[in-house]
Amino acid sequence: MQRTLFEKIWQRHLVTELDDGAALIYIDRVFLHERTGSIALKSLQADGRAVVSPEHVFCTMDHIVDTVIGRDDNTKVPSGKDFILATRQACVDANIKLFDVNDPQQGIVHVVSPELGIVQPGATLVCPDSHTCSQGALGALAWGIGSSEAEHALATKTLRVSKPKTMKVNFNGELGFGVSAKDMILHLIGAYGAAGGAGYVIEFSGSAVTDLEIEGRLTLCNMAVEFSAFTGLVAPDAKAIEYLQGREYSPKGELWDQAVNSWQTLFSDEQAEFDKIIDIDCADISPTITWGNSPQHACGVDSVVPEIHNSATENQVKAMSRAFEYMDLQPGTALKGLPIGAAFIGSCTNSRLSDLRLAAKVLKGRKVAAGINAICVPGSSTVKREAEAEGLDKIFIDAGFQWRESGCSMCFFAGGESFGYQQRVVTSTNRNFESRQGPETRSHLASPATVAASAIAGCIADVREYL
Repeated sequence: MQRTLFEKIWQRHLVTELDDGAALIYIDRVFLHERTGSIALKSLQADGRAVVSPEHVFCTMDHIVDTVIGRDDNTKVPSGKDFILATRQACVDANIKLFDVNDPQQGIVHVVSPELGIVQPGATLVCPDSHTCSQGALGALAWGIGSSEAEHALATKTLRVSKPKTMKVNFNGELGFGVSAKDMILHLIGAYGAAGGAGYVIEFSGSAVTDLEIEGRLTLCNMAVEFSAFTGLVAPDAKAIEYLQGREYSPKGELWDQAVNSWQTLFSDEQAEFDKIIDIDCADISPTITWGNSPQHACGVDSVVPEIHNSATENQVKAMSRAFEYMDLQPGTALKGLPIGAAFIGSCTNSRLSDLRLAAKVLKGRKVAAGINAICVPGSSTVKREAEAEGLDKIFIDAGFQWRESGCSMCFFAGGESFGYQQRVVTSTNRNFESRQGPETRSHLASPATVAASAIAGCIADVREYL
C-alpha cells in the first residue's frame, strides 16, 4: 500500500478508531509554556490526576516574560508574575523539566524544542500554542492544542483527533535573489487565501524545499496554521539527521543508529495519493510583504495595495474594506516607500541564528533611520549566546537596534510589552491581526532581511537593493 508521510506517522500512533469517526492517537511529547501550561497542570492536580510520563513533558517560560535585559519574574503583563510563579511550582510538583526565566536553555518553545532535539522525525508532539506546527520541519507530526486537550495528553499520553485530509505543496525551481522561506509561505497564503489549507495536513516538498536548511523549513512549517492547516511537515532527509545528531535529547549510541534507520523510512511513497496538490513556481516569488490585517493580504514588496475584485463576495468586500481602514491605506498605494515607525526581528517564525545572520548582513555598516524603534529578540537564550559569539549583537546595536532577551511578548500583545498606539511596524512575526503587537498597531509581515532593509530606509524597502 502506497502511503503519504502523514499516513505513516498516523498509523504508527493510532491507538484505536472511535465510534464517531475520530481516532485516539498516542502522543510522544508534550511541551508547555507559562501562559497555558500552569492552567493545565493545576487543573490536572485539582482533579487528582498525575502526569503519566513526566520525562516526556517539557515547559518553558516564553509567552509572558518581558524581553528587556535584566528581566526577572516581574512582567508588564497583568497578573503575569502569578502565571510565572504558578508554572514554576506546578513543574516542580509534577517533576517536569522547566526552562525557567534565566535558564541558559530558555527560549520560545518552537525554537527550544528543535535545537535541543526534543522533537524528532516520526514523533507526535503537541503544545497549547497554534504554531507548534513549526516542528513538522523535522518530519514530526506536531500541532497546537487547547489547555483541556493538554490535560488529557498529560494524563493519558493520548488525544482524540479527527483525521485530516492530505495536501502536498510543491515549491518547484530555485528561489530568486533575496527570496527566503518567509517569502515562500507568504506567497502561498496570498495566492490561495488564509483558509486554503483548512482541514489538511500539508507536506511541503519540491526542489526549493529540499534546498532549504532546517531553520528555513521551520519558518515554512511555522505558518502552515496561518493557511488554516492542521499542521505542516517536511520529510526528514540527510539535513534533518545531521541537524539532530549530538543534540541533548537526541538518541545516543545504538539508539541513534536505530532511530536513523527508522527515520529513513519516513517519506511519502512515490505513488501515494494526496487529496489535493498545489504547485508553486518559485520564479513567481519575490520578496513578499503583507499590506492588510491578515496573512493572506500578501504581495510582492514592489507591488501596490490591491483593488477589491469585481468577483469578491460580500464578506470579502467587508474584510478588505476593514483592512484598508485599519491599516490606513488605499488601493493603488505603493508599498515600497511607505513610512514606518518600527521594525521587529523575532518570534517563533524568524528568530533563529540563520535569520539573525541574514539581517546582520543587511545591517552591517549601516544605520537605522532616525525615529525608527528597531528591536531584535533572539528566539532562545542559546541563539542569543551563539549570535553574540559571532559578534552579531554588535552589528545590530551599532546599527541602532535594541538587543533583547528571548521571548514572545513583542510578537503578541497581552497587555505587556508592545509597539504602542497605531504604530506601523515591519515585522518578522507570523500574524498581522488587529492590535497583534500593541493597541491598533499596523503590522506588515516580512522576512528578517526585509525588516532590516526597511529599518535602514525608514520605510518599506526592497531587500534586493541592500544585499
